[in-house]
Amino acid sequence: MPSGSDTTEAAAGGRAADGPVPPAAPGSSPDAPRRPGRLRRLAALARREALRSALAVVSGAALGLAFPPYDLWPLSLVAVAALALLVRGRKVTQGAWSGFAFAVPFFLILLKWLHVVGWDAVVGLSIAEALFVALMGAGLALTSRLPAWPLWGACLWVAQEWARDRIPFGGFPWGRLAFANTGSPFTPLAALGGAPRVTFAVALAGGLLAVCATGLWGLRRPGSPNRALPAIEAFGLAAVITAAGVLVPVPTKADDTVDIAVVQGNVQQAGMDFLGRPMKILDNHATATEKLAADVRAGRVKKPDLVIWPENSSDLDPFQYPQAYDRIDEAVKDIGVPVLVGALIDHPSKKGYVFNEGIVWDPKKGPGASYTKQHPVPFGEYVPFRAQLSKIITRFQRVPRDFYPGDHTGVLKVGPAKLGDVICFEVAYDEIVHDTVDAGARALVVQTNNATYGRTGQPEQQLAMSKLRAVEHGRAVVTAATSGISAVVAPNGTVTHQIPEFTQGVVSASIPLRDETTLADRVGAAPEWTLAIVGLLSCAAATVIGRRGRSKDEKGQL
Repeated sequence: MPSGSDTTEAAAGGRAADGPVPPAAPGSSPDAPRRPGRLRRLAALARREALRSALAVVSGAALGLAFPPYDLWPLSLVAVAALALLVRGRKVTQGAWSGFAFAVPFFLILLKWLHVVGWDAVVGLSIAEALFVALMGAGLALTSRLPAWPLWGACLWVAQEWARDRIPFGGFPWGRLAFANTGSPFTPLAALGGAPRVTFAVALAGGLLAVCATGLWGLRRPGSPNRALPAIEAFGLAAVITAAGVLVPVPTKADDTVDIAVVQGNVQQAGMDFLGRPMKILDNHATATEKLAADVRAGRVKKPDLVIWPENSSDLDPFQYPQAYDRIDEAVKDIGVPVLVGALIDHPSKKGYVFNEGIVWDPKKGPGASYTKQHPVPFGEYVPFRAQLSKIITRFQRVPRDFYPGDHTGVLKVGPAKLGDVICFEVAYDEIVHDTVDAGARALVVQTNNATYGRTGQPEQQLAMSKLRAVEHGRAVVTAATSGISAVVAPNGTVTHQIPEFTQGVVSASIPLRDETTLADRVGAAPEWTLAIVGLLSCAAATVIGRRGRSKDEKGQL
């Protein structure tokens, strides 16, 4: 809104230019003579908001560059600070708009890998996710009037991510501040409270940087109070929070180890049609496994205790197609150790539904225990309201069958190891990974198929999540991908082995098996719920205080 001086100057300017105001014409509005002044005020407001909106767009883009494949994690602090400054002291609606203008470019950069499906999908999902950040922007504007506002702002960042992680259709956790900080000083904090704890620390440090910037800006204005000391204190506290992670012990001591081999068979082509001809992907993985077996017999490599294939490594249901069953069985018998195979299995009783499974395939007993993906991806692995939406969006016809969700965690005995299987996007969801470790997984396996999004940055983003999970749960994380990136992550979050994208290869490694749990394992989702509730309560408190203040002003005027 324009200031009082702006209004006075505009009014004065109008009188000086136009002279005495003539009487209103019959039938005209009494406000008509003042319209030029209103237009000037609206134009001035538009100019002011345009600059603020442009700064929000730039800040959101900066946050996008903090994430893989760019990995400029310090920009996450800068972006949080910038948004805090843009909404500070603003109206709720203005805060919401700034949050929206901030979030749209952020998600466009982060989710551009969806252009393989269509740019309309990128834009649509970005706008949907930005609505959550718009609500957070409103809350940030509201709580910016409270003492200790960076603390409440950090809680609101957690609350916003809590909501995005769960709604709608089970949520979409991509773009959490924690996932931009899987190789930063904040990373070890995951062992204390998981991804929400990391997000909180990043957001709090960014908010304190905003306090520092506010103080330094005030020094430029003659006659304003000296805020140098508070600015220095805020910067020092932000530095302490940023560096605090290095003091957090990340448990990595192994109770014992297991020798594994991860097979990346590769695909015929990238994109939506990565499957190629039937049996091609399966044959790629079987052939790579047989080459490994030949190397073992020749003494070139050590024989593993188990082998891990990725999601969809069998592109045909081995229980429906004998040729697929036989090809898997041949490769497993050749290597002579259990193999965790990824396959799509037809639902036994519901026509049109399939299970996305990891199956333990024994060289002597054949297929045994299995894990079914619990969280299929909406509009990718199943279509909500299929009958209605398919008539409007014909592209959904490319998802001919819906994935049926599993109902239990993926703890599987694969040879001598008790592993926790997590399939693809499930690595982004706190509860699924936590429950898997809580059920007794001594190491984690992420079976994934990123061939659709190869060379788009999506595989790097997913690998970053595996790095955070390793620290959060103190477990080695093995990522097995059809076309990449297959990798082994140590419990401290370090990538020790990696196969490039679209390369057939095998990773052989000895990984630690651990029984000890982290504090994050023991507290579960409690820190996230607590911080989110505090954030919402701070909004309520700011609303009540604001109403009381207006009531006092009104009484004083009376």
